[in-house]
Amino acid sequence: MTPEFPQVRPRRLRRTAALRRLVRETWLAPSQLVLPLFVRSGRGLRQPVESMPGVSQTSVDEMLRDAEAAAELGIGGVLLFGIPDRKDEVGSGAWDPRGPVQEAVRELKRAVPELVVITDVCMCEYTDHGHCGVLEGADVDNDATLALLARAAVSHAEAGADIVAPSDMMDGRVGAIRRALDEAHHAETVILSYAVKYASAFYGPFREAAESAPRSGDRRGYQMDPPNADEAVREAMLDIAEGADAIMVKPAGPYLDIVTRVKADTGYPLAAYQVSGEYAMIRAAAERGWIDGDRAMMESLIGIRRAGADIIVTYFATEAAKRLRAERP
Repeated sequence: MTPEFPQVRPRRLRRTAALRRLVRETWLAPSQLVLPLFVRSGRGLRQPVESMPGVSQTSVDEMLRDAEAAAELGIGGVLLFGIPDRKDEVGSGAWDPRGPVQEAVRELKRAVPELVVITDVCMCEYTDHGHCGVLEGADVDNDATLALLARAAVSHAEAGADIVAPSDMMDGRVGAIRRALDEAHHAETVILSYAVKYASAFYGPFREAAESAPRSGDRRGYQMDPPNADEAVREAMLDIAEGADAIMVKPAGPYLDIVTRVKADTGYPLAAYQVSGEYAMIRAAAERGWIDGDRAMMESLIGIRRAGADIIVTYFATEAAKRLRAERP
């Protein structure tokens, strides 16, 4: 008697790389990646971040080398974080026209005008207490912080930033920034809001890179509570109503369900930030030989895309772009 064999064989389309490419549902391209960069004053400076192998604080001239390499690989943009020489209680370095971010923006728009330049708008790197706004006692004064965030965003736009990205999680900051940009004749400057930013344990290495750890307390009073999902949609909708052109979910990996839901419920351009802790875990496990680092990197990024992100902010951007180009048929 002839044995019964399955008539439907999904494995047929998995046999070769060419067949897998032919039926692939989700694609990742260098143009969908954004590379974070940490800039400070000086020249010839490249200071490695110990908890993030491969990532450094750099002076503007060194940053330009990294950005030019990213542009050559077809990476979509860079996201700038500034480390000022001096900090104070209100973070006045955030709107210094000669600050490292403003200088970096000007150099980038001169040298690689085709590269999208995004600037992080927050006070935590600039305040001496490390919180994302002005303190009133032990708490951040939401409304007093709005004018300072708007002032920083306008300073970035005047330097030539294509996109300003407020990451502070103050209520009403998108509306305040939009009004300030429009009044300063920067109506075309895009706002990418960190609309859904959770109070996450995965930010630790970033705080070394940006020198932004709070001196006291934490940020749970203004960043989102990790168990909440409905709130993520409300936050995104509020920022869209205030004038955000695109929105972000941060972190990415532990919140892929949120990425999917926010994208489905808003239909807006959506970025997801693969944060420092996600990056550091893959790096550390790969260095110990516990995982294949390259494969884990690519799998994590395609997972973020599959969840619904249009843009991925990742410290792996340069490495991933090189691999994508090498694999291109």
